Amino acid sequence: MASVHESLYFNPMMTNGVVHANVFGIKDWVTPYKIAVLVLLNEMGRTGEGAVSLMERRRLNQLLLPLLQGPDITLSKLYKLIEESCPQLANSVQIRIKLMAEGELKDMEQFFDDLSDSFSGTEPEVHKTSVVGLFLRHMILAYSKLSFSQVFKLYTALQQYFQNGEKKSVEDADMELTSREEGERKMEKEELDVSIREEEVSCSGPLSQKQAEFFLSQQASLLKNDETKALTPASLQKELNNLLKFNPDFAEAHYLSYLNNLRVQDVFSSTHSLLHYFDRLILTGAESKSNGEEGYGRSLRYAALNLAALHCRFGHYQQAELALQEAIRIAQESNDHVCLQHCLSWLYVLGQKRSDSYVLLEHSVKKAVHFGLPGCFAAASEVLKHLKERFPPNSQHAQLWMLCDQKIQFDRAMNDGKYHLADSLVTGITALNSIEGVYRKAIVLQAQNQMSEAHKLLQKLLIHCQKIRNTEMVISVLLSVAELYWRSSSPTIALPVLLQALALSKEYRLQYLASETVLNLAFAQLILGIPEQALSLLHMAIEPILADGAVLDKGRAMFLVAKCQVASAAAYDPPKKAEALEAAIENLNEAKNYFAKVDCKEQIRDVVYFQARLYHTLGKTQERNRCAMLFRQLHQELPSHGVPLINHL
Repeated sequence: MASVHESLYFNPMMTNGVVHANVFGIKDWVTPYKIAVLVLLNEMGRTGEGAVSLMERRRLNQLLLPLLQGPDITLSKLYKLIEESCPQLANSVQIRIKLMAEGELKDMEQFFDDLSDSFSGTEPEVHKTSVVGLFLRHMILAYSKLSFSQVFKLYTALQQYFQNGEKKSVEDADMELTSREEGERKMEKEELDVSIREEEVSCSGPLSQKQAEFFLSQQASLLKNDETKALTPASLQKELNNLLKFNPDFAEAHYLSYLNNLRVQDVFSSTHSLLHYFDRLILTGAESKSNGEEGYGRSLRYAALNLAALHCRFGHYQQAELALQEAIRIAQESNDHVCLQHCLSWLYVLGQKRSDSYVLLEHSVKKAVHFGLPGCFAAASEVLKHLKERFPPNSQHAQLWMLCDQKIQFDRAMNDGKYHLADSLVTGITALNSIEGVYRKAIVLQAQNQMSEAHKLLQKLLIHCQKIRNTEMVISVLLSVAELYWRSSSPTIALPVLLQALALSKEYRLQYLASETVLNLAFAQLILGIPEQALSLLHMAIEPILADGAVLDKGRAMFLVAKCQVASAAAYDPPKKAEALEAAIENLNEAKNYFAKVDCKEQIRDVVYFQARLYHTLGKTQERNRCAMLFRQLHQELPSHGVPLINHL
């Protein structure tokens, strides 16, 4: 005996209430609502161009796509949508459906027979490969697959669909006869009640494959971009449960259920849905290899990684580690180094309390550089673009990417020497993070040679950060204070400050800040007139900088090496001195390439100035003139602020 849903929705791909996709190669089936849409398309083709205005036809064309892709709606709602676009056509559609529903079964059969005429002739009304043409062909094919009993059930359902629509229209007309004030209150209440009942009727049956895919992609996009516009958690879960009731093997529905439960912090349900997603993914991708780049194997390793992140978010660290081990195993089998890199970063998150956790972090950074994953301005802008879509400005996590975006813009402005632009960004940074804002303000004042004001801010910030134990900011402030000293021709005072910063960096294993401190120490030694010791220090520290450091730090390190080489060559004999200067020029070229990657024009200007001086010493006039011309162009674009160019780190 056929199930209730099969008798209502006439799905040849469904047995005992369960959808079996592509049994007959059909991705869609006929419903009373779709017959009404077919009537609308037929009437649009029969109506001449003069009968419908250009604006009405444009509105109808915009209406068609959501009607074709969206879920079934009631007849009264369909009438209302068509009437808003073209009242004349809405009346024609209503009459045509009325004649078909109040007539005989042969009227519906004749209607489907006439649909094929839309593709006939030298200039057919509908192109068979268009969106509308594909929909018509799917409906004609699905209708031809129905048995006689199914055709009769379809016609009976069409009559019921029409009667429900007429009943709703009569109720609306009766409401208009009541008094204005009472009628408005009654209308609000009854419309709400009816809409809920109609929604239950329209969504109680199975959606077609296309409708289900459209619904899932739409809701997933809303959850990703603007959660407030998506269905409420309860409503969305109700629709997903209804969809899974007819097709429990729909993997994407389980994944959306996982996302929906995650936003209400339902640990059990979200984990349950994610595990079901894994299982259904394997069933639907059984023909693929587990270690292939495509198919379910690729999804499984990232799915396991997602499961680990889910457990970590809920504080289930033991379960997270088990899921992470599974992700690592599959990624190793697949030779997916990028997935392994993400797993390595999560291992560090899970093992932060262990004494050897910094080793994992070091491996993570090295691997990130090796596989082309270091955070550059162009790549950072792409990540931020995704974050803006994923977390809109009004969401709870938006503050993180907004602060990062402001800091990147600040760094770019400072690199370009546009200090007035950087100063304007300080206000936005301060609003998001007051400590970071004060620090950036001091950097701008320092760049503008307002040393006393910068020193006052840095001293206040240093005391505050020491009090709240913000070690990273303490080290950054110490480096800025040391830079103030050597820029004020007091490098001896800067040395103890730099040693204090280096000691803190080593104690807390802050490799990035330790590398930056070494650069400043070497530069202080260069200013003190001991370039050999500075060069020796750089040779010991430059390897981790070039391996794991930021692009800007790599350029600064190579620039400093060249300066130390030139200073050390002052006491050499002429042949050896020329050789040292040639080596310095090569290092300057490498530094210039690094600065060009981050578009640091001010540093490039300093490099070409230094190169021009070296070429002049070596007697290479042509190369000197080329560097001098480039320096002049950059200097006109970025005028200096009274700081000797040669003393820049």
